Parts: sequence; structure tokens; C-alpha cells
Amino acid sequence: NVYLQEEIKLQHNFEEIISQSDAYKRVLNQVEQVAATDATVLILGETGTGKELIARAIHTISARKDRPLIKVNCAALPTTLIESELFGHEKGAFTGALARRNGRFELADRGTLFLDEIGDLPLELQAKLLRVLQEGEFERLGGAQTIRVDVRVIAATNRNLEQAISEGNFREDLYYRLNVFPITLPPLRERPEDIPLLVRHFTNKFSKKIGKQIDAIPRNVMTELCAYRWPGNVRELENLVERAVILAHDTTLTFDGTFVEQRRSDAALDSIAKPSSKPSNDTLETLEAVERNHIRRVLEETNWVIEGKHGAALLLGLNPNTLRSRMKKLGIQRPPRNRA
Repeated sequence: NVYLQEEIKLQHNFEEIISQSDAYKRVLNQVEQVAATDATVLILGETGTGKELIARAIHTISARKDRPLIKVNCAALPTTLIESELFGHEKGAFTGALARRNGRFELADRGTLFLDEIGDLPLELQAKLLRVLQEGEFERLGGAQTIRVDVRVIAATNRNLEQAISEGNFREDLYYRLNVFPITLPPLRERPEDIPLLVRHFTNKFSKKIGKQIDAIPRNVMTELCAYRWPGNVRELENLVERAVILAHDTTLTFDGTFVEQRRSDAALDSIAKPSSKPSNDTLETLEAVERNHIRRVLEETNWVIEGKHGAALLLGLNPNTLRSRMKKLGIQRPPRNRA
């Protein structure tokens, strides 16, 4: 009961998803489509892209919203305990099992079970999970009674499950059972138009929490944030803004040297384009102009090739279709070839 009350108290809802990008709008459309069903959902995406937030959104607008959303991090639990956590155990099932305990599947009955980091689930437990997904029944550890449950399962991972299958670390039949309705979350670098919104949202959030007033975010700071590749995605951005708010001495948001060094290191590793010989003038240019000039420079360096191993999309860390969309929005066109 205590666990359920703590879960219900958590304030995660659809309104906390901050985005204006077309890529994320497609994700939210998928959320609305699948929420009305009981289909199993597999959420794919890099670390920090908000997989749990999407799982909560699906649950919140589903018919199961009045029942709990129970979560299990498959990577955080020891192999020796995860079976007991998922399916429960009987008294005396193992040393220390002094009383019967219900597992997460029983707690989630008529609700939703969110299995985070499903790719780290031990191979020996995958068969038992497959049985629950197919037949809705299982036995507690150390018990013989078959227990039936009505649970909607949402799984998430940042791993390549198809590769894990080929390496023998993940069951192919379980993958197909989980992959009924896959949702792939775009990384933050593929939706740079969301970064200013997220920065303002996190700045307001932590300003109120800490008791500071932040009124201004310098243009050159925002330019740096939008140009960074964000390997940790939204979680990394949130942590960075929180640190900046803590360190702020006045009403202007600034960042310490740590981020500047990260930005320079990232640019050196990931950009093959030649550096511009012109002096930096970020403080005088709009964010849109900076983005336009950067994309144009990379396109010129790749001879306007967008896709492929040597294309501009790869160098910029963008999906080719996302790059074409940004080019159209920014008015970037390939110059006509000179005729002899």
C-alpha cells in the first residue's frame, strides 16, 4: 500500500512534455493512438530522452489511469532479486523470505507495468516474462499456485535489441511480443528547436525551487546550448540548467567553464568541417542565423551531399529528413552550378 501511494503521488503528466518540434509531435500522436488500446508498447531511445515520461503519458490517458503505474528498472535490480520483485515469492522460498510477498505484476493488476531497461533482463527470466505476456499468468517464486493478472506492459530500452538477439542475449520471441507498437524517441540533437523551450522551462522550475529570480538568458549562451550535441539528451540539459541556476549571482543565467570545455571537446570530435576563418560574432547574430550559417558550411564541406557516410546529416548528427526540413525552414538552397 505504501508503494502504491508513493507512485500515485508522483506528479508526472502529459503537460510536462515540452516540445514544439515536428519529430516529437509524431511521437505524441503515437501516444494518443496506442493509449486507447491494451497493446504492449516498446519505447526506444537514447539515455535521457524521456522514455519514462512517455510511458506515464500513455498510462495517464488510457482506460487504466485510475489504477497504478508500477515501474521496474531491470538494470538496477540484482539478478538474484529480480524474479522475486517481478513475480513475488512464498514464505520460505529462499533464505530471508520470512513472509509471502506480492510481486510487481500483482501490484499492477488492472493497471500498467513499466519495465525500464528491458534489454538488461536476465535471459533466464525472459521465458517467464513471455508467458505472462502471452497468457497473463505466472507462479510466485517457491509457489505452485497459478496467478492470473490483467496487466498492460510498457517496456523501454536504450539498447539495440536486434543486436542483442544476434549475440544470444535476448529472446527473439520475446522481442516480437514486446515490439507490438514501437515508439522511437528522437534525441535532443535532432530537435534543436525544442532547446530554448526546455531551457526556459527548467530555468523557471529550478528558480522557483531554489528561490532565485532569473530573468535573462544571453543570446550567446542559448547559441552554445543549441549547437551542443547533448549525448545525455534532456536529462543532461536539465542537470546543466539546475547547476547554472545554483551558480547564478544575479538575474542572468550563465554557465561555468565545464560546459564550455564540453562544447569545445564535442566540436573537435564530431565536426570534420573546417573552422571558419571569420571572427566569432554570435552575440550579434540571431539563433536562426547562426544555425543557417553552420548548416550551410557543413553542406558546402560535403559538396551538398545530405545522406550517407560522408553526408552532411551524419556530420550534423541529424536525421536526413530532419536536415531537409531545417533547410526548407531556414531557406537554405543549393546554389546553381556554373556552366562552362
